[in-house]
Amino acid sequence: MTPTQPVTLTSVLTCPVCQHAQAEQMPTDACQWFYECTSCHTVLKPLAGDCCVYCSYGSVPCPPIQEQGKGACGSSCC
Repeated sequence: MTPTQPVTLTSVLTCPVCQHAQAEQMPTDACQWFYECTSCHTVLKPLAGDCCVYCSYGSVPCPPIQEQGKGACGSSCC
């Protein structure tokens, strides 16, 4: 049995418009579909195929993806 890695709950979101980076606490019970950049106020949405803004723009994917892999999108988190 492979030991499981602890889930990281902080991810640094980087805005694709202004490149501002902001550390944010990820929710563990739902996906975050929208995020407003604190610098330029662009509203970020997940890229096609991603379940949330953390999977698209974060330094760490959301907790369900960390725990269960890419196939978790659309099941436990969304």
